[in-house]
Amino acid sequence: MRAPERGLDMASSSVPASGADGEAAPWWKSAVVYQIYPRSFADSDGDGVGDLAGIIANLDYLSALGVDVVWISPFYRSPQDDNGYDISDYQDVDPVFGCLADVDELIRALHARGMKLVIDVVVNHTSDEHPWFAESRSSTENPKRDWYWWRRARAGMQAGAPGTEPTNWRSFFSQSAWQLDDTTGEYFLHLFSRRQPDLNWENPQVRQAVYAMLRWWLDRGVDGFRMDVINMISKRLPLQDGPPLPGRQYGDGSAGFICGPRIHEFLHELNTEVISGRDKVLITVGEMPGVTIQDAVRFTDPASAEVDMVFQFEHVELDHGPGGKFDPRPPSLLALKASPGRWQAGLAAGGWNSLYWNNHDQPRAVSRFGSDDPAYRELSAKLLATVLHLHRGTPYVYQGEELGMTNFPFAALSDFRDVESLNYYLHAIEAGRENEEVLAALRSRSRDNARTPMQWDGSPQAGFTTGTPWLAVNPNYREINAAAQRGDPGSVFSYYQQVIALRHELPAVAHGDFTMLAPSNEHIYAFTRRLDDVELLVVANFSDKAATAALPGGQEWAEAELLLSNYPDLAGPRAGPITLRAWEARVQQRAGQRPPAARAPDGPP
Repeated sequence: MRAPERGLDMASSSVPASGADGEAAPWWKSAVVYQIYPRSFADSDGDGVGDLAGIIANLDYLSALGVDVVWISPFYRSPQDDNGYDISDYQDVDPVFGCLADVDELIRALHARGMKLVIDVVVNHTSDEHPWFAESRSSTENPKRDWYWWRRARAGMQAGAPGTEPTNWRSFFSQSAWQLDDTTGEYFLHLFSRRQPDLNWENPQVRQAVYAMLRWWLDRGVDGFRMDVINMISKRLPLQDGPPLPGRQYGDGSAGFICGPRIHEFLHELNTEVISGRDKVLITVGEMPGVTIQDAVRFTDPASAEVDMVFQFEHVELDHGPGGKFDPRPPSLLALKASPGRWQAGLAAGGWNSLYWNNHDQPRAVSRFGSDDPAYRELSAKLLATVLHLHRGTPYVYQGEELGMTNFPFAALSDFRDVESLNYYLHAIEAGRENEEVLAALRSRSRDNARTPMQWDGSPQAGFTTGTPWLAVNPNYREINAAAQRGDPGSVFSYYQQVIALRHELPAVAHGDFTMLAPSNEHIYAFTRRLDDVELLVVANFSDKAATAALPGGQEWAEAELLLSNYPDLAGPRAGPITLRAWEARVQQRAGQRPPAARAPDGPP
């Protein structure tokens, strides 16, 4: 499971490189980030839950993969209502994951290997067990009462009955976004679980408390932050009803909290108070549901001094039906090309993209955008890596993605653990939906698909734990696991090593211009990247049949050097329209110097 660690040769990602404009570019523009969901990565003590010691024990695996940054989902003290995104103490580690000494050792071990650590911070809301909220709910006169959003029932109505909530907003986890608290008879706002009350960022004391906590983590040695739903911290005042949602009891309150009127002010203040003036270049990533390209340009423009990049959701919402994420539709490649194309063009001049197919909240990319068919699973996993990592922006690899891990074959409600999935099931059944219909939707879109344990080897429980895992291991772990793939030059893991190395070694990948080709082709995704005299062509066939596309400069590309392919040979005519086999992807280069050879796959474990 482990390989000799990478040497300290990370100049390509930790030392500023020259961008397209000749100016020094920050290190994160040529970096690759690996996300770890700690509960599901590696269990060191046999209790069935992944932990920090398990992560530390497997850092050589990440070093061999070639990534530059490790982003870890929340490991803070938490009642785990939302698997750690409900934080009760920002400055302590939940005992299930370890202790602060483990964090310090993780930082040391990552830095020794030339990698950096980004931690997930959730400051739109806390757990209802956080001491701040305990004080806030204790009395209407408590000094921390205004640290959260408290409101009385609607005028002239008795608190507690449906429809008496201060606004008609629906929470992301179903039902009202307001919860009545018996202590004072008032409602508190929670955009997510009822155990995740929203902080009131209008209160400067809240902001200063958050900034002090972030500075504390930087002083411990972390290298940046991924900030959960950070574009929801500014609410539009006064809080008002949103438009009704057809067929639902509650309405859409997003206009009241998505990119509110003070969001740029708050993020600039955070940058000034926490990030600016440090003696090293840090990275800040804002998760921003519902963000527009225009907003993202301002958020990520260095002149704005807000965040370095944003996570947007447009491309992972293209397969949502009228009923939302649990009403899935087959994704259209035309739409899937058009969306990243818009974001590439929109952020070309001054902003920066985060590039991802999946994370802890999204189903597995191979099952969603590729193919689960055993004949095409590995090909499609490699294709998805090629397309994503050759875009302009910082790519993210979610744990197991580099192995081609797939969705889980959930059979019953008892298989699920995710609070969003469980809540959706209850409300859908109450609304009259059939059991199998609801389970089919969850099977396809539940967040638990991403949270099944990491598949390390073919031993019991996939080598994740010696105990009973908190969430069942995917039964295909004997075919899909790290031990089987490391040292195999044809594996998905080895292909990811090559794709990552290409970004490090060829500046055009990180900094080149982006031009979309064949936008109306229903099967082929094609684009070019250009920097100075180096031009790259990326072509990929998103289907299980051969597909053809006529591309500009076809004859020149036919004679261009092949840098990377998920097939062992280059087939088809060398002139005329390009023809790709099922799930084939290629990267070709012309008019430039041959780049350094991609880092060879590591040896057997």
